[in-house]
Amino acid sequence: MYSRLDFCLQALVVVAALAAAAGAAPAPDSPSYHPEYQYKEEAKPFAYDYAVNDHYTGANFAKKEESDGHNTQGYYSVVLPDGRVQHVKYVADNYGGYNAKVTYEGEAQYPEYHPAPAYKAAAPAYKPATVHNSSPVYKVAALPYKPATYSA
Repeated sequence: MYSRLDFCLQALVVVAALAAAAGAAPAPDSPSYHPEYQYKEEAKPFAYDYAVNDHYTGANFAKKEESDGHNTQGYYSVVLPDGRVQHVKYVADNYGGYNAKVTYEGEAQYPEYHPAPAYKAAAPAYKPATVHNSSPVYKVAALPYKPATYSA
């Protein structure tokens, strides 16, 4: 059986072991975090373009972009939901930022909205029960409560 003294000695040993382990760990010379590495990669020239004109879905858009590594210029167009075509020509660089010239082709169309009924109630699939006797039915009043008597 352990006595209170044994328990205190065991606790003292555990605390001393923890203190020794903490003291043995080397202190960091610098913080564990470090700044993100900055890549010194030169900008590379590129050029691409694509276009979609799907008559089935009505999707119609295009884009063309090219860069010399420092300045980027491009063009894109898209058919808007109101029927117009939006054309955007842009230039982007580190000095002037993004500059765009936006033009529209066509006139906006707003057709009148005629919502269809969302739900039409169907005829019931059953015949309602017919009532043969339309006279009211009366219920008998409940009898008053009378507790049971016990005899010993």
